[in-house]
Amino acid sequence: MNAINWFEIPVEDMERATRFYEALLGQPLRRENFMDVPHAIFKSSKDGDGVGGALIQQRGRKPGGEGTVVYLHSNDIDAALKRALEIGGSVSQPRTSIGPMGSVAQVKDTEGNLVGLHTPPG
Repeated sequence: MNAINWFEIPVEDMERATRFYEALLGQPLRRENFMDVPHAIFKSSKDGDGVGGALIQQRGRKPGGEGTVVYLHSNDIDAALKRALEIGGSVSQPRTSIGPMGSVAQVKDTEGNLVGLHTPPG
């Protein structure tokens, strides 16, 4: 089990950013729309079980020091959200189903960082 299982890097120009990361990493990114948001998805592992991530072009998300969201694995998002509130954080996005890929939520930590939580299906 990895501590990090998904990340998103916001971009303003998807084609320019995709070309940059494909050249940087020497491998193609898979382009798709997910929940009406353009994505360029990084290859995670040979069997698909490794840490994954994508470039995203989404209204309201801007590149910069405050843009990247790291999703951490959580066995119980509801309990984690409760704990976040108890230890001085806040809930930015409540538990949200992402269909067959499980559920996500986002919290702000005590430093103001936005951190995602992910629970796989099942």
